[in-house]
Amino acid sequence: MFPALDRTDFDLLGLLQKNARLSNKELAAAVGLAPSSCLVRVQRLQKAGVLRGFHAFVDPGALGIGLQALIGVQLSQHSRAKLKAFVHHLLGRPEVVALYHVTGAFDFQVHVAVKDPSHLRDLALDAFTSRPEVQNIQTAMLFDTVWKDQWPDYSAPAPAVPAPRSRSSARRTTKA
Repeated sequence: MFPALDRTDFDLLGLLQKNARLSNKELAAAVGLAPSSCLVRVQRLQKAGVLRGFHAFVDPGALGIGLQALIGVQLSQHSRAKLKAFVHHLLGRPEVVALYHVTGAFDFQVHVAVKDPSHLRDLALDAFTSRPEVQNIQTAMLFDTVWKDQWPDYSAPAPAVPAPRSRSSARRTTKA
């Protein structure tokens, strides 16, 4: 279970989502905390699993990735053991970028990054259709990936937290 988060926690999370490289001093100044208090809050958010990691976005082309795709996977068997084995198998593949367990016509959407169309074909045959629990796959090549923070007018959505109650909205009681 996650800890209760206050407005300062949400402000810290919003800042870190936009730029995870901000120093503790910069974070503290931005939210109006002493650096020591800010560090304690960020460490608490990490320990509680609210902050799950910090990532660097690398250009796929620099790694020899020439093609990315989404592979929709329909399973023929849905037992927990089979599902767990399939997920474990996919996560062991270096081409798998992300794995989404979804609803709809497919059970999974798998984001893969490969060198070229031949590599994608071989991956589909070797890692997907050869699996006994896979009934069907459908592959869609990705033309481009644009992250929200790449848009000049993008700003992270405000966290969904209730606004603090004002004194005037507090329940008033009168003596009878």
